[in-house]
Amino acid sequence: MSRLENIKSKIYTTGQIKAVLNVWRLLGKRVVFTNGCFDLLHLGHIDYLSKAADMGDKLVIGLNSDASASALKGPGRPITDQLSRSLMLASFSFVDAVVIFDEPTPLHLIELVRPDILVKGADYSIEQIVGADLVLQYGGEVKTIEYLSGYSTTLIEKKIRSNS
Repeated sequence: MSRLENIKSKIYTTGQIKAVLNVWRLLGKRVVFTNGCFDLLHLGHIDYLSKAADMGDKLVIGLNSDASASALKGPGRPITDQLSRSLMLASFSFVDAVVIFDEPTPLHLIELVRPDILVKGADYSIEQIVGADLVLQYGGEVKTIEYLSGYSTTLIEKKIRSNS
C-alpha cells in the first residue's frame, strides 16, 4: 500500500467506522474523540490533537464537512475543502480515524462512536460541550485541553488579509 493509500485508509464514513470501533473495543483500546473544522492546519492544531491522542489508544476526529463548516464559520469558510482537511488530519501518525459529518454538531457521531474520552478545547466548559452529558451518562470521561497561545485559524486569516 502506498503512503497516500495508507493515509486515505484512515478516512471513514459513519458506516465504516462502526466496524473499526468494534475491533478496537475487542482489543481493549480506549477511544478518544474530538471534532472541529480544522481549517488551515497550524501548530495549535498539532499541539491540541497530539495531547488528545495521548489521553487514550485511538484518536477519532469528527470533521465538519464543507457545508457544516461554512454554516458555523460564515461565508468564505472553510478556506480549504473537506478532502484536503481530512487528508491532512489523517496524515498525522497520532490520528487513527477521520469521519466527516454534515450536521451542525457532532452529536450523532458521538452517539455512534461512544468514545471513552470526549475532548474539546478549554474555551468550552464541560456543560457547553456537545455530547458531554451522553458520554458522562455511560461512564465515559469529558476533558478539555488548553489551546496553544498565539495560534488560531482566525489569526492566520487576519494576517493573510492584512498583507493582501
